[in-house]
Amino acid sequence: MLETLVLSKNNFSGFIPNCLKKLKFLKSLDLGDNGLQGDVPLVELVSLPYLKELILKGNLGLGGLIPDNFSVSSLEKIDFSCNSFRGVIPQSLFHLKSLKYLDLSSNGLSGMLNEFYQPLVVLNLASNSLSGTLPCFSASVESLTVLDLSNNSIVGGIPTCISSLNALKQLNLSFNELKYQVSPRFIFSDKLLVLDLSYNGISGPIPSVISETSDKSGLVLLDLSHNQFSGEIPLGITELKNLQGLILSHNRLTGEIPARIGNLTYLQAIDLSYNWLSGSIPMNIVGCFQLLQLKLNNNNLSGVIQPELDALDSLKIFDISDNRFSGEIPLTLAGCKSLEIVDLSSNDLGGEINEAVVKWVNLRSLSLSGNNFHGALPSWLFSFEQIHSIDLSRNNFSGFIPNGDFNISSSLNSRGLSNNNLSQSSTVRSSGVRIALGLLGNNEMSFGYTLLSPVGIDLSVNSLTGEIPEGLFGLQGLEVLNLSYNFLVGQIPFSLVKMWSLTSLDLSHNSLSGQIPTNISGLQELTFLNLSYNRLSGFVPGEQKFWRFPEAFTGNPDLCVEVVLGEGCQKMKLPLARGEDVFEGDREGFISVWAFWISAVVSFYVGVVALFCFPPARHYILRPMKSVYD
Repeated sequence: MLETLVLSKNNFSGFIPNCLKKLKFLKSLDLGDNGLQGDVPLVELVSLPYLKELILKGNLGLGGLIPDNFSVSSLEKIDFSCNSFRGVIPQSLFHLKSLKYLDLSSNGLSGMLNEFYQPLVVLNLASNSLSGTLPCFSASVESLTVLDLSNNSIVGGIPTCISSLNALKQLNLSFNELKYQVSPRFIFSDKLLVLDLSYNGISGPIPSVISETSDKSGLVLLDLSHNQFSGEIPLGITELKNLQGLILSHNRLTGEIPARIGNLTYLQAIDLSYNWLSGSIPMNIVGCFQLLQLKLNNNNLSGVIQPELDALDSLKIFDISDNRFSGEIPLTLAGCKSLEIVDLSSNDLGGEINEAVVKWVNLRSLSLSGNNFHGALPSWLFSFEQIHSIDLSRNNFSGFIPNGDFNISSSLNSRGLSNNNLSQSSTVRSSGVRIALGLLGNNEMSFGYTLLSPVGIDLSVNSLTGEIPEGLFGLQGLEVLNLSYNFLVGQIPFSLVKMWSLTSLDLSHNSLSGQIPTNISGLQELTFLNLSYNRLSGFVPGEQKFWRFPEAFTGNPDLCVEVVLGEGCQKMKLPLARGEDVFEGDREGFISVWAFWISAVVSFYVGVVALFCFPPARHYILRPMKSVYD
């Protein structure tokens, strides 16, 4: 008598055969993670008298409506996740007394979310199109451990009764349409490990106490990001002793970062970005010695980067961009040898790039743009083995681009490593990194990230001089290269054709001369090209397909471009002085306004003088008024 049939993780295809209904004594059927398709003979399967587990997950071709005949079933576990079922959840599932585990996530289910009338242990309805308000799950107060309703269209507020689910370990209500304030009585037991309310419209202050805590239990991951929370970060959060991930980004939080945040010694990820926080980075934060990520970008923070931050020697991601930090990069930060992503852009930092940076041997992305750094670029700038992107734009760097060993980095030299889809852009900086946090079986938080920025180098808007190093144009993995708004001279190297992955090239507003390499047309991935306002010369034939970039050659007086094949070439417009193209329109408007007001004032005074000093003129001006009164 066959009781268990496990055929998961194979390459089975086709339909589920009806003959399975003949397995009268079957208790567990697992057909998950195959290539099955079509409608499921659920009427026959759920009627099997001894069947306790039915697992069909991971068959994207399986679908159709779920029949409403579970009242005759004794199923305890149903896993139909990652399929193509549609329609509403059958009413009989809400009343199936034997059911303990229900996973219908990642389907096309719709309709209202109703109350379940059995003591569930796991309920996962994520990534559907369910609507309505949150029920209380009263029948599962002492049993429900996992509740995942994320990625639906649930509306209204979060009822306080949700926090009465005493056995709850994971609650995920993210990516819904929840709003209103969270009640101060919204307090979970210390069994709750994950609370994710991100990507909603919840407003008001963060409750001072979110869950109970003890030395050995309590919240591990708290994600309230992408809401409308306001007010200060409550001190109660610093009492969550087991917290490993604190994500409060994209809210309206004000005030300072709590000084006692360093008490959270298990913290691995802090993200307070995109708020209205002020003050400085609290010195106590070095107590979070296990930190892997510190994101404080897009706030109103100020002060200097404390040298004591070198105690965070496990830190991988450090982002304080778009704030008001000043001073220099402390030499002591050389101790942060695990750094991989560093973004200090858009602050008031200055000085030269010191030797602390070269100690970050695992560096993948470095952005110092929009600051006041100056001096020469260091010779070791391109010597990082894992470097993916460098953005030093909008500073005051001068001197030559270092002709270092460009062959060290695998990302810069390996074609096709990045899958970014860039279009009409010359920027290196993208949306940063995508962080993935989760909970492992041992109640430890998992941490990972994906770098989203393209493989690129941006040295634009500086005062760099000299020629472009030949090796820079041989980087086959480079996707974005921006050297615009400098004082570079010389010719564009013919080795440019080796840059197979290049999607964006901006060399505009320099003093480059000579001819454009004819083999540049071989760059099939190129979607953005700007060579304007240089001193390029020669003839660019139409078959080079440069017609895709009509503004790419403006301001090169000796350059002749054939826009239409066979119709001859057209001379480019004369270049303006550096920066003149940006302000010329404003200057003309400014002069026109002044001319208007000067002429108006002169006319007024001439009229006044004529009125009081010359009787014939006074008689002529006042005659219309006299005729009115007469």
